[in-house]
Amino acid sequence: MLFGKRKSKKSASMVDSKINEDFVEDKVTKVSDKDIELVMDNEEAISQKLSNASPLRKYTELGKILFAMLKDVKRGRYPNVPWFTIATVVVALLYIFNPLDVVPDFIPGVGYIDDLAVLSIGMGWIETDLHDYLDWRLEEESA
Repeated sequence: MLFGKRKSKKSASMVDSKINEDFVEDKVTKVSDKDIELVMDNEEAISQKLSNASPLRKYTELGKILFAMLKDVKRGRYPNVPWFTIATVVVALLYIFNPLDVVPDFIPGVGYIDDLAVLSIGMGWIETDLHDYLDWRLEEESA
């Protein structure tokens, strides 16, 4: 699995040195089908975390889009998605799901900084693919 438990608490200042594009890219390259299943099996919990954690709340709709894309890819309805994009979505969602990440979520005020960093980095990489997917969905709905 991609994310194990951390033994010690990390401060928010460590986010800058730990959560960067290299960190996210390393996780993306290790995504497996098992990780995709883990995300799909925990859709409700991940969605609840996005909607209930105030720093993440504004990403609730993005989470819905990401899950819809994964479902459409899995069902074969939307097959033209690079593996890198799927893996990036999985890494972002699994990272949000994991409460004991670089900065544990229970630390008041800073617990979600790393979640936001991973989400921002990943979404920046796949922005074009997300737009393509949304365009495809609009075409499907209007057909």
